[in-house]
Amino acid sequence: MFLIPRKTRGVAMLAAGSLLGAVVALVPAGAALAGTVGISSPTSTGTLGPAAPGDAITQQQVLSRAQDWINDAVPYSEGEAWEDSAVGGPYRTDCSGFISMAWGLSANQNTETLPSVSTVTDGNISGDTNLQPGDALDYYTTHVVLFNSWVSQSAGTFYYDAEHEPGVLPNVTEGSIYASTLEGYSISDFEALRYNNIASTAPVSLDAAGDHVAFVEGNGNVANDWVSSGAWDGPSAIGGQARSDSPVVFDANADHAFFIDADGYVSNDWVSGGAWSGPSRIGGQARAGSPIVTNAAGTLVAFIDTSGNVVNDWVSSGAWEGPSALGGTARSDSSLAFDSAGDRIYFVDSSGYVTNDWVSGGAWSGPSRIGGQAEAGSSIATDAAGNLVAFVNSSGNVVNDWVSSGAWEGPSALGGTARSDSSLAFDSAGDRIYFVDSSGYVTNDWVSSGAWSGPSRIGGQARAGSSISTDAAGSLVAFVDTNGNLANDWVSGGTWDGPSALGGASR
Repeated sequence: MFLIPRKTRGVAMLAAGSLLGAVVALVPAGAALAGTVGISSPTSTGTLGPAAPGDAITQQQVLSRAQDWINDAVPYSEGEAWEDSAVGGPYRTDCSGFISMAWGLSANQNTETLPSVSTVTDGNISGDTNLQPGDALDYYTTHVVLFNSWVSQSAGTFYYDAEHEPGVLPNVTEGSIYASTLEGYSISDFEALRYNNIASTAPVSLDAAGDHVAFVEGNGNVANDWVSSGAWDGPSAIGGQARSDSPVVFDANADHAFFIDADGYVSNDWVSGGAWSGPSRIGGQARAGSPIVTNAAGTLVAFIDTSGNVVNDWVSSGAWEGPSALGGTARSDSSLAFDSAGDRIYFVDSSGYVTNDWVSGGAWSGPSRIGGQAEAGSSIATDAAGNLVAFVNSSGNVVNDWVSSGAWEGPSALGGTARSDSSLAFDSAGDRIYFVDSSGYVTNDWVSSGAWSGPSRIGGQARAGSSISTDAAGSLVAFVDTNGNLANDWVSGGTWDGPSALGGASR
């Protein structure tokens, strides 16, 4: 990525409402604000990462932080700020304070100083199809908004989040890179800024046997490594490009790979005649930051649609149908977890409670809460049977709910605290769970004599944004290391070895 020189801007004729944006730009970065007040609960925003002010932050964490202000209807003001002792602030509740908060900066910036912590990827966003979730669209002297996701990249339509102006609550709005204006200003006056400390989503997915692993390369191509004659080969592209925040998921046999394409459509590649085919869209658009999960057979795929509903696509008579709502709406940062059969799905509802939908009499029922509240950004994992559900609670502890005598019990701590962006992965039996600890090390808890033991580090450190995946036996764990390389740990002679590179680098 290279820095594009900023063009010289002339003096603009501003409407009355525009003058407010110009005044905001004169507020020094990090300036103390007289009469600063908090306007939300102390836990808001701070639980959404990063771990400390100015630390690496994922695109999904940026969008979740922005959604936090939208959910709480934080009003525009130049004299109030959001108290966020967990990760910096106070953040002004104006347009540039909104971006400073979303990026998790250590101090407020304004429209003129945001470029000091970011890279100008385009000096004129008109016609720019390379915008990514979490980019700031900045009119240098006046106004700034947050790029959320594409509605249609080919058509140039997109969603953006913003603190607009006094009297207008923050919301998600639709714009177009081919329109003449954005927020009432000439679109050619906006440049694209990418925060310098964005940690790209680094998805990793193992099949049940642990001899195939899917990931997304730096150029956005969906790729895999595979075992041949006892050694890892690859990487090789399998088909299509994934949206910058997209996960990638293998079914148990590694003959279907599911992801979100650049326009937000849920898509798949599949093996035909021993070779990969695709990509092909299977049905529906996924919300920015949406997870994807599939059952073992790869015949059901669940995701979160653009309205926040938990939905799925399914195979009927050899063709994909859907999407159809399963039940309930998910919190903006919610993970999803299917059991192996695909007849039970787990997520975090809009109030933060761990929740499930289930199949009864051939139809989906729910949602119903099963026990406990999940920390913002928490992953969710379940065993093959769907009788254990792990998540990260509001204190950062790895915990689980479990079925006993047909009813849900819990939550109860398993052992250890997880990094704010940590993935979780259960083996199929649900007696071993993997996560990234607060220092970035790949770690596990395990069942011994009927009780949970741990945590213990198994080998290597995971990059910010890395997911974790394990095989059915729980004897292989794949992740993205701090150099961006796809890596794994494995059990040999009853002890953990690794990490070792598998092949290729993740985006």
